[in-house]
Amino acid sequence: MTQKNKGVCCILLSSFSFALMNLFVRLSGDLPSVQKSFFRNFVAMLFAAFILWRERQPTEIRLDTTSKKYLLLRSLCGTIGILCNFYAVDHLVLADASMLNKMSPFFAVLFGILILGEKINLFQGLSVLAAFIGALFVIKPSAQMGTFPALIGLLGGLGAGMAYTYVRALGQRGVKGPFIVFFFSAFSCVVTLPYLLFHYHSMTVQQLGILLLAGLAAAGGQFSITAAYTFAPAREISVYDYSQIIFSALLGYLVFGQVSDAFSWLGYLIITSTAILMFLYNNRLHTQTMR
Repeated sequence: MTQKNKGVCCILLSSFSFALMNLFVRLSGDLPSVQKSFFRNFVAMLFAAFILWRERQPTEIRLDTTSKKYLLLRSLCGTIGILCNFYAVDHLVLADASMLNKMSPFFAVLFGILILGEKINLFQGLSVLAAFIGALFVIKPSAQMGTFPALIGLLGGLGAGMAYTYVRALGQRGVKGPFIVFFFSAFSCVVTLPYLLFHYHSMTVQQLGILLLAGLAAAGGQFSITAAYTFAPAREISVYDYSQIIFSALLGYLVFGQVSDAFSWLGYLIITSTAILMFLYNNRLHTQTMR
């Protein structure tokens, strides 16, 4: 299997994991979003720490100056992305917040060009645009978005996109995924802990269990997406991130009985067709390059 195909598989697994995470977060009930975020990152941190201990890779701590800078920037941008997205979810229609968060692949492509010097051709650019149009059909954002929360939501998408770009840069420099996830998760926990200490809301055993499941799903998604962007550049795999919409629709139907409308099904068709075309195009391009 090529590096590109590995990246595609990882990002599809990541999309499914994050769809599960959203399902568990919704099932956890009325709790502060920062509290949910802390548990999400805390479980991921423990999971990453266990993997690092099992693999015994202490050399990861000895990074060069550039790698340390990228690691800090990845963690900072990722934390901003999570907090801004949760703020948008709390203050906007969920569809609007989701739409703004789905700008992250576009920012990943943009920052891949600006930061890593990656190039994008016309077909790849049109494919990402087609996936974005498909997402519009599915999410159908309203025109009644509040200005400030919308800007915060957009900032969240920007933060996530830049974070994925730095994941790609760290992967190119040989920094392993488990260490990236551990550092980011620990960084986010430290940032959100003061708020949690002063504004903690009591939880039932059931809520705690569901949040732990959300954290496990988030850990799976974080490891998968970290691996994805270390295997391949954003311009080649970011389009597959939209599969999360399809996974979320299926889970919503199975758990909550939600039925998608005709516009949503049209969006699913556009996204799936675009992903297949991108996959075939990348395989053909790779084959021609190898000749």
